Formats: sequence, C-alpha cells, structure tokens
Amino acid sequence: MTDSYSIKPPSSESETLPLLLKSLRLPYMKRQWQEMEKQAIQQGWSYGQFLHALCEYEQQQRYTSRVERYLHESQLPRAKSFANFDFTCCPSINQALVMQLAQDCRWLQRGKNLLSFGPSGVGKTHLASAVGRSVIELGQRVKFTCATFLVQQLLQAKADLQLPHFLAKLDKYDLLVIDDIGYVKKSEVETSVLFELISHRYEIKSLLITANQTFSDWDTIFADATMTVAAVDRLVHHATIIEIQTQSFRQKTALARSNSHDSNRTE
Repeated sequence: MTDSYSIKPPSSESETLPLLLKSLRLPYMKRQWQEMEKQAIQQGWSYGQFLHALCEYEQQQRYTSRVERYLHESQLPRAKSFANFDFTCCPSINQALVMQLAQDCRWLQRGKNLLSFGPSGVGKTHLASAVGRSVIELGQRVKFTCATFLVQQLLQAKADLQLPHFLAKLDKYDLLVIDDIGYVKKSEVETSVLFELISHRYEIKSLLITANQTFSDWDTIFADATMTVAAVDRLVHHATIIEIQTQSFRQKTALARSNSHDSNRTE
C-alpha cells in the first residue's frame, strides 16, 4: 500500500513562505520571490518556469557571494587581473599556457606548483594575482602573502609551539601564493621554517611562488646548499615554470614620462 500525501495551498504564503525558505537555507529566494512572482504573472510564466528562475537566481547569488568571500580572504591585490595585464609587453610568456592554468584547476587538485621568475617590475605579482583570481572564480580557495611576512608568521608559530597547527590552517587554501621569495633573509632560522612549509605542502597542496632569482641563484635564499637542493627538488617535481624576460614596467613608464617631458620642453 502506498502512502499518499496531499498538499493544501497555504492560507497566507506571504507569511509562511519566507519562513520555509529560511529553514531550507535559501536566503536569496527569500529576498527575491515576491518581485519574481510579479514578473512571472506579468509575463505568463508556467509554475516550472517560475521555480526554475528562482533556483537559478539562488545559484547565481550564491556563486557571487562565494567569490566575493574568497577574494576577501585571499588578500589578493584587487586591481591586478587578466583584464589589465598586457601580454604583448611580455612576449616570453606562453599566454596559452597561463590561461590554461587559470581556467583548469586540475593542477591544483593534484598539488602541482606554478613558479614565476623574472627581474623586479616585469609583472610577476600581477600575473600571480590574475591566476589566483581566476581559480577563485572556479571555486578554489587562495591565499596571497609576501614571503617576508609569511616567514615572520611561521617563526612566530614555531616560537609558540604552534607551527604544525599553523601549517594545517594553511591547508584549507588550494593555492598559496608566496610573492617575492628572494627577499627572505639568508638565515637558518628563517629558511628552515620556509623549508618546512614547502615540505608540508609537497604533492598535497599547491604553491605559486614569484622570485627575482632563478634556481641557480637560490643559494642566496637558503642557509646551505643541501637545503637549497631539497627545496628546489620539491618545488619543481610537479611544477610549471614561467620566466618573464622583459624590461621593467616601472622603468618603461618612467622612460615614457621622461621622453614626454623632454618633448614638451622642445616645443
């Protein structure tokens, strides 16, 4: 025997529906259903169309809210994205490869790394931020930090006997962006905690590291050759490496400004 359940129309949906939507954790439907109901009546939507529109609105608003929340916690530079990155000024960059990494998160799911090298001012931070923003839009969690600040946090956690706990907290981020690793001081106490972080995330969670020096010069970062080799080995084992070879954007801007000033003086 099959149990039957008949649904009776509520006496006042304007009072009970918001409570139902709240209990079902559908906050955006709760906020929008009355306005959408008016539109549905005016345009003659079917019940199915009305329900589909409500569900689609809830989904879109949840996505937007999640992206904003992830962007806020990531601390990525807000003004740096692919929309204002000029690839034509960096012909050495494989644009297709970079965009593939930004639009396909399988490398993050496999704990692979992205390493970006180049002189100061050539757009490494901008590119890293753009990749970070793109993977956030794909549902990944990202944390951006300067290498020197991160090392200070690691040192403090170690002094408080909380380093394993701090490393575990960073595990919630699918991508950890470490900017300007070359500015870390070459001291055993600093580079040892940085090495612990690299080892902890190895083959589990991804790193995106920017540096002014290529690996051949990393003996200026780590305290001894053995640690340098071990760190590099872990980073490159599953990594994509991007080398940016171009003139500093800041130098180009200064030169253009100077040329413009000189031109105005001769007129």
